[in-house]
This record gives sequence, structure tokens and C-alpha cells, in this order.
Amino acid sequence: MLTTGTPARNWAGNITFGAARSHRPSTIDELRRVVATARSVRVLGAGHSFSDIADTTEDQVRLDGLPRRVEIDQDAAIVTVGGGLRYADFCAEVHAAGFALPNLASLPHITVAGAVATGTHGSGNEQRGLAGSVAAIELIGPDGDPLRLSRAEDPEHFAGAVVNLGALGPVTALTLDLEPAYDVAQWVYTGVPLDAVAAEFDDITGAGHSVSVFTDWRGGEGGIWLKRRVDRHGAGHPGADWHGGRLAETAIHPIPGMPPETCTPQLGVPGPWYDRLPHFRLAFFQREGDEIQSELFLPRTAVREAFAALRELGDRIAPLLYVSEVRTIAADELWLSPAQGRDSVAFHFTWHRRPEAVLEVVAAIEERLLPLGARPHWGKVTAAAPAVVVAGYERFADFRRLVLDHDPEGRFRNAYVSRLLDAAPR
Repeated sequence: MLTTGTPARNWAGNITFGAARSHRPSTIDELRRVVATARSVRVLGAGHSFSDIADTTEDQVRLDGLPRRVEIDQDAAIVTVGGGLRYADFCAEVHAAGFALPNLASLPHITVAGAVATGTHGSGNEQRGLAGSVAAIELIGPDGDPLRLSRAEDPEHFAGAVVNLGALGPVTALTLDLEPAYDVAQWVYTGVPLDAVAAEFDDITGAGHSVSVFTDWRGGEGGIWLKRRVDRHGAGHPGADWHGGRLAETAIHPIPGMPPETCTPQLGVPGPWYDRLPHFRLAFFQREGDEIQSELFLPRTAVREAFAALRELGDRIAPLLYVSEVRTIAADELWLSPAQGRDSVAFHFTWHRRPEAVLEVVAAIEERLLPLGARPHWGKVTAAAPAVVVAGYERFADFRRLVLDHDPEGRFRNAYVSRLLDAAPR
């Protein structure tokens, strides 16, 4: 299907797409024809990126009109899902078959392909980003021909093709590793001193399967969202008083004043992994968001220095901030994963939609954290120059060669990708 007319925006409304044509194909063959005949193609997933990664002046494609594909291989413990599917579209089915994914992001409405392509993650000392579960990837190449790469059969290029920024073409399917299904219980602690969080970070983040710290960086305190696997940690919590914080007796939203009904169940009530690991329920998903997000990934070893720097900037951060979240991600081997080669801690910021003011504060934060090894999230805003961003990835030159070999005419490039490739070492 071809649609033209009113320009589309991303979810947050801070990017208005400049696509000349918008496509929502209903078959793989239709998608192949679009790719083969277009001068340039970019894929739009859930639109939850805050950068211009999905923008284009040519043809933009959405994959959520393709036939639904969810294929569970019980013997191999894998699931193959269509690239246009959201995590919420198939996780319950995976659970019903007796399986689970090792982790999920805060939001269940993001598409699998979009999350993987941008290095999106959940939380947990032992949990890799969402791309770490990918065992195979199916693409449409620049001539419209299908291509499949797998971890087992294409070890030379696979690690470079998973987190790919959309630069290798539309992802029509992904095969994900599974593990046995499990239940999770979630608790919230309030009033935890940030001094305690920084000093006892490993103990706090190691206390559950997934742990998040929420704060505004100005008040000296934060909240801890503790998600424990019942099969590994039991069904209990660490105590009513923990690291100086207090166990919440009612449900809480991470953003003060927001209704907790939009959040996944708390108060230690066990439930399936897909209904506890995200922070928010799909049923309350808003079609548009009045916010901007940024995020920086640092080595775990830099966590205390990062906490100190952000607290020093707290008076500048807090007036523009809804909330900030701190999470951990295990190292992986994927070339453009923000956690490539190192166990990481991610500092996420949800800002009021005031782009110019936010970018000034983001620049101030990056001035302090980039020297500590920070890597910006590919799908969120950054003030860092492209050369500074790509310098944080030792395999970016290899990724550039992979993209140029795969797509020499640049059919899958846009301004975002070109800026990065042009800044990469030759």
C-alpha cells in the first residue's frame, strides 16, 4: 500500500519525517518490489526513536502490515518473529508454549526489529541487550532479494549485522533464543539515598533479575524497582528497609504524580515474565508522547564517577526532567551494541519536550560523561559530533566496510547513517 500526503511524525513529535512516499506492504513480494524500485528506503518501526534514524526524503516503509509470523521451535528453543511485530504481539504466545525471553525493555509496544537495530535493552547485571538474543536475521537486500544471516553460519559478519541502524535493509524476521518460562515478582523501594546507591551499586543491582534506579539527580534520593525471578530468588523481598530505602506499600509510577495503574503489577505479586519485566502496560500505551529521551552507556567501572558528575549537574537537569533511570547491561560481542565488549551501566533521561533547552543540558552531561567512555543510544538525542560517537566503537570501521560492501549504492542510507559513515576511520 502506498500513502502520501500529511507528513508523519515520530512518537514524541520532535521529528517530522520528510518522506516523499510512505509504504505499508502487505506481502514480502510487495516489500521486495518497493526496495528494488526505490532510490532510497528507510524503515519505520514503532516510531519510538528520538533521533532522525528513521527519517528520509525518499521512501519510508512500515512492516506491520506484513503477514503475522510467530514460529516456535520447541526442540531448538527459538522463536522466529516478523520484523514488524512488537514484543507485546507474541510474548504471551511464547509463554504459553513454555518459554521466555531473558529480558524485555521498559515498554512492550516497541518493534523487535527497531529495538534490535538501535541496541535497546532491559536491565540486569547478567542480561545482555535485546539484540543479544538474536540467533538469525532475515533481510531484504538492496536489489530486493532476501538474505538470511545467522550466528552459527555467518560468524564473520553476523556480529556486525544485528545492531545495524537500518543500514542493511528491511528486517523481515528475527530468530530469538528462548529459555524456560519463569515468573517475576516486583517491588519498589522509595527514599534510597543516592550515596548508598553509588557506594553499594553492585549489591543493589545484583539483588534481582532486573533492577532500575529512578531519580531526578537533585534531591539526593531515588527509587529502586526490583524485579526478582521466583525460580532463582524466591518470592520474597530483601526487607522492609533496604539500603536506606523503604518498601512501598502501594503501587507507584516512576514519574511522581503519574497514575500507577499504567505500570505493571508491583507489591510482590508474582506474574509471567512478559507482564513484569516491562515497567508499563500495553493497554495504557499513548499514541503520542510529550517527551524527549537521551541515554548514555558507560563502563560499569565508571559508575561512581558518573553518579558524582550527574549530582553536580542536578540543578540544571531536574527542571527539564520527568525522570532519570539507571540500569545495568551485560557485555556482548555485537559491533554496534552500546554494551559491546564491556559490562555497562546506562543513564537514561526522559525530558520535557523542550528541544533546545534539553540539548544544552544533554551537551553538559556528555561533556562530563564522554571522557568516562560514554556511548550515546542510537535512537535517542545526543549533542555529540558523529566522529566522537563512532570513536567509541572499535569495530565501527568494520561496520562501515560491511555496509559499503552490502549496499554500495547507498539504497538504505539516510542523513543519519551517512553522517556516521562519513565520520568513521577509513
